Amino acid sequence: MVLILLGCGWGLTIPLTVIAVKTGLGHLGIIFWQFFIVMVLFGVRQIFLKNKLSLARSSLQIFCVIAFIGTIFPNSASLIAASYLPGGVLSILIATVPMFAFPIALFLGIDKFEFSRVLGIVFGFLGVNLLIAPEAALPDPSVIWVIPIALIAPIFYGLEGNFLAKFGTGNNSPIEILLGASIIGCFVTFSLAILSNQFVNPFVPWTSAHYAVVFLSIIHGIVYATYVWLVTKVGVVFSAQVSYFVTLAGVLWSMVILDEVHSKFIWMSLICMILGMALVKPRSH
Repeated sequence: MVLILLGCGWGLTIPLTVIAVKTGLGHLGIIFWQFFIVMVLFGVRQIFLKNKLSLARSSLQIFCVIAFIGTIFPNSASLIAASYLPGGVLSILIATVPMFAFPIALFLGIDKFEFSRVLGIVFGFLGVNLLIAPEAALPDPSVIWVIPIALIAPIFYGLEGNFLAKFGTGNNSPIEILLGASIIGCFVTFSLAILSNQFVNPFVPWTSAHYAVVFLSIIHGIVYATYVWLVTKVGVVFSAQVSYFVTLAGVLWSMVILDEVHSKFIWMSLICMILGMALVKPRSH
């Protein structure tokens, strides 16, 4: 039940992202408010529990890496892609995270070769090809060039997971890492948003995009915290199955909220992606 609720929550952030960017808000301004809201949520928690955030050099390095490869770079790519692609397509593409994470893990020497997992990668990229090969897959075939941009996000998420697996968390809890990364990310994206004229001013009449940014940021913070709790209770292998529900929920929420109607190629791509995730996911040992 918790997995389903997590998947529904994370999946809901996908159409909310589409609403935020398609009404004209700049991606750097959106990312700043995502950082800020998560910083407030987890910062209040740390203050309530009287926990101090580590300022050790190793911790600051981890915070910086997660801020950039875990949020700024992938979220920028996703937000740019969301300006052109349907939410359902974005949901399917984000499911390629394990397809990228596995070869990166092999390269870093932190995982071992398994034929079944390679077959999962094949299914995953067959799913991607089903999105771009037939003209009927995308509502507007001219936006095929955006697909590689959308794939930047799962590549960075794969890098992020492998970085933490390789180098550890420096005795910081996941919530402390996200809080530290959000603090650093706030300073970086605030400056960039101001310089690029993308800052989202909260002191103006609000549109649906403003509400979407607030809701997706709050949902992300709550869902992430719940996911961390779940990992501590049942382990990472079982918890990782949330990715199935995120992809399915993202497609369904996009149909409900954005009135998206998908072709048979989209559904075939979704099936291939789910098969790919099932084959590539880490095995429990």
